[in-house]
Amino acid sequence: MANELVINTTSHETRVALIENGTIAELYIERTKVKGIVGNIYKGRVVRVLPGMQAAFVDIGLEKAAFLYVADVYDPLEEFESFMERSGNGDVPTDGDGPEMHPMHPIEDLLQEGQELLVQISKEPIGTKGARITAHISLPGRHLVYMPTVDHVGISRRIEDEEERERLKEIVDRIKPVGSGFIVRTVSEGKSEEDLQSDMKYLIKLWEEIAKRKDKGSPPLLIHSDLDMTQKVVRDILTESVDRIVVDSKPEYDRIVQFITTFMPKMKYSIELYDEEEPMFDHYGLEVEISRALGRKVWLKSGGYIIIEQTEALTAIDVNTGRYVGKHNLEDTILKTNLEAVKEIAYQLRLRNIGGIIIIDFIDMEKEVNREKVYGALEEALKADKSKTNILKISELGLVEMTRKRVRESMGRMMCEPCPYCEGRGYVKSKTTVCYEIFRELRREMLDIRGTKATLTVHPQVADLLYDEERRGLEELEKKFKKRITVRAKPGFHQEQFEIAII
Repeated sequence: MANELVINTTSHETRVALIENGTIAELYIERTKVKGIVGNIYKGRVVRVLPGMQAAFVDIGLEKAAFLYVADVYDPLEEFESFMERSGNGDVPTDGDGPEMHPMHPIEDLLQEGQELLVQISKEPIGTKGARITAHISLPGRHLVYMPTVDHVGISRRIEDEEERERLKEIVDRIKPVGSGFIVRTVSEGKSEEDLQSDMKYLIKLWEEIAKRKDKGSPPLLIHSDLDMTQKVVRDILTESVDRIVVDSKPEYDRIVQFITTFMPKMKYSIELYDEEEPMFDHYGLEVEISRALGRKVWLKSGGYIIIEQTEALTAIDVNTGRYVGKHNLEDTILKTNLEAVKEIAYQLRLRNIGGIIIIDFIDMEKEVNREKVYGALEEALKADKSKTNILKISELGLVEMTRKRVRESMGRMMCEPCPYCEGRGYVKSKTTVCYEIFRELRREMLDIRGTKATLTVHPQVADLLYDEERRGLEELEKKFKKRITVRAKPGFHQEQFEIAII
């Protein structure tokens, strides 16, 4: 089945879905009010240097100061790899292809407060954290990434053929300007010297324009805006494996055609303008998949299910047999459920763009050989993921610890907000618990305040419980303190909220 890019554009939002074998694999969302800033280049000013953290905060004109780690000032290797991971193509140089490592200088020797600095956004602000930035500029093209601050040539690790790697490295080494660096992207495999040289000329010219602008104006100042989300996705994801682009907006259709004609003239593709009455994402069944990806429970075809819980620190995934009872024995049932869950977990991590620390609680398997099967299946399933992942072996408890590179907000965090009722906890105190809290508070109030009557204002459901099952508790308090207690229901109250007035 053909792979497609489906692009839905409105005045307030743009959504791009990558469909692989008829199923949505990745979703990108950009809203007009909140434009993506990864790749943007700013002229900033250092506002605080933290020797204890070996980091600095830099004012680049955003709501929160950006975070700059010492490695992103002095040692370019980590950031180059980070950039290639976020480029969407997994074009990370293999071991041995990176610049030579050197001991890092202390941050206080490299930066001072008030110092002006040219920096680039490497990670969007996520949650309560500000943007992550780097002083090592990386300019991505279709086939190459230009690194003007280092003399180095790297080849994407996804290009596995050694002869092809040597051919590409020889071409770039020969045609690049002295003292500059490039990383050859995965899509360059099999490309001619002409293709690489064309990309190189464009990127060098772009850097020259940026270098001119950086001396004009005072910080904080935006020097260069990267492409918008649609153009980035087309540049980074449109490969020979994508057969068709479908767009539901004529202006966006014209922009994409012009972009591809200018930067990817040899690309073979089919682009279509969707003009049906039915909304495009409904037509492709994507709205249902997106809604499903916002839920915490995901059912497996066998009847098992997984639970996905995102917290501030990590994401926990629990695998359960659910309605699946198997056919032969318990160990076989558990193995089949775990193997089915592996595929769904890899799919959900990619679709929801879940990053950071991830803990997967597989159903306990007694046999070591079965643990190895599940671990191998997870490794294989994650190969299609362009974001870098690190996985540890399954523990005796059936747990897998892994990390996935996080550059932008997950789908859930972007499309949802904490519940104002439970304040993001995911639960509220039970009505019975609230009743008992009220009893304890009444005891305190009646001891300290003189009066003959107490009026209790509560949520209607708590009021029903006080009039019914917990009526005895109120009567005991009335008898002990010789005060009458009146309960008043107020619909606007939070379930945990109550007020006591003693007259």
